[in-house]
Amino acid sequence: MPEGRTATRPATGVAMLLPAATGFVLLLFLVRGEWGPLRRTDQAVADGLNDAVAGHALAVRVLRVITELGGSPALAWVTSVGVVWLLLRRQVRAALYVVVAAVGAWILISVVKALVGRLRPVVDEPLAAPSGLSFPSGHALSSLVSYGVVLLVFLPVMRRTARRAATTVAVVVVVLVGFTRMALGVHYLSDVVAGWLLGAVWLAVSAVAFRHWSGDRLFGHPLPRSARGGGVERARVPAGLPVLGSAAELRPVPERHRPVLPRPLVAAAELTVVWLLTLGTLYGLGMLVEGAGAGSEPPGWDRSVVHHLVDVRTPWLNDVASALRLLGGTLGITAAVAVVGPLAVAVTRSWRPFALLALALVGQVTLFLVTVALVARDRPDVPHLSPDLPPTASFPSGHVTATLALTACTAIIVFRATGHTGWRVTSVVLAAVITTAVAIERTYEGAHYPTDVLASLLLAGPWTAACWWITRPAPRAGAAAQGDTSPAGHR
Repeated sequence: MPEGRTATRPATGVAMLLPAATGFVLLLFLVRGEWGPLRRTDQAVADGLNDAVAGHALAVRVLRVITELGGSPALAWVTSVGVVWLLLRRQVRAALYVVVAAVGAWILISVVKALVGRLRPVVDEPLAAPSGLSFPSGHALSSLVSYGVVLLVFLPVMRRTARRAATTVAVVVVVLVGFTRMALGVHYLSDVVAGWLLGAVWLAVSAVAFRHWSGDRLFGHPLPRSARGGGVERARVPAGLPVLGSAAELRPVPERHRPVLPRPLVAAAELTVVWLLTLGTLYGLGMLVEGAGAGSEPPGWDRSVVHHLVDVRTPWLNDVASALRLLGGTLGITAAVAVVGPLAVAVTRSWRPFALLALALVGQVTLFLVTVALVARDRPDVPHLSPDLPPTASFPSGHVTATLALTACTAIIVFRATGHTGWRVTSVVLAAVITTAVAIERTYEGAHYPTDVLASLLLAGPWTAACWWITRPAPRAGAAAQGDTSPAGHR
């Protein structure tokens, strides 16, 4: 990139920064001074949106889902996974930038809310019950900063089409989050606009500060050469974006990488064979146990186990079971995949971990759903601890199936990523312990028979092994012949 363009970036940043800062300060004084026209406009927008949304259960549900994209759990995932990714790639300066930007946003929200002291809107039909003050919107500010930081760090290494798509998605998410805060009646229009303006100011200030901060030293100690900023391919950096790390290190995988599935049709055929044979085995076993469910006489051994576990229930064990239920549930599995997948790619510099996780989890879900439909075994005839037990049949256990598939894939990824015995043993032990704990919890809660759990192991075990086989690395000689630049253990 020509030096002239690089030299004009600070001026461009200031030109973008001044309008946002001026707009926020103006709104701050108008809100603090309770200016009549602004107050009436805010209330009119709040009442109009409340009238349009209240009474429509589906619309409210959609708004609540979207608003969580700007909530603390979602943004904590974006920030923490991004920081760990950067540290794994030894991009210390970029990781520190993400942390400082996130912490600074939290400080700004807390301080400005306390200084202004504006109460939440009052509407006819409240759709949410948030705590705290109203100005500015924390969701609007935090979402703009968090998603903006991710864009600033990773956009320079994206191709033009991907860059435009990522920017569009981020902008749409931030706008929708702000709209949901107004539609749910928890923020005024000026709260949301102020959040966006202040977020833009902080994002620009922090980005400029870190772009011009020398990354060669950190806290007085020289950084390793691979951890320093710079080395970015100039042709890839759009005008106005700060350069915070090495393009080669930030890129998920090398630009020239071997396909994960060199022969996709053969892989699909092999997986189809395994899928069908596994389904047939489960169906056959299901026919054997279907009549040994609730009310069958004499009671089978697995019914006896379930009834015995009901007799030994205690409040402390019930609390443990409740935690394990979340671990093996949809939310827990989804959250784990959202962490394991990106970090595995960061370590291995390959899309292979994503392919393994996707094939294993999608395959086990389809096998589970078809088996449940074929084998309509009733759940155990005991009191269930889970208040919202899904209406699916008992055979097999979806929690155990998903847990085993995820933990086994994680262990496979660890084996491929490192030759360290300690890490490998730890991954296998954790997979066994977590799966066993979830299996015991499902039986203890009265949601499944032991034979349901055994069927889950039979489902997830062979299927995960087949996915491992399909996505196994190619021999090193073949990789070297094609000029693969990934580490030897990750080909």
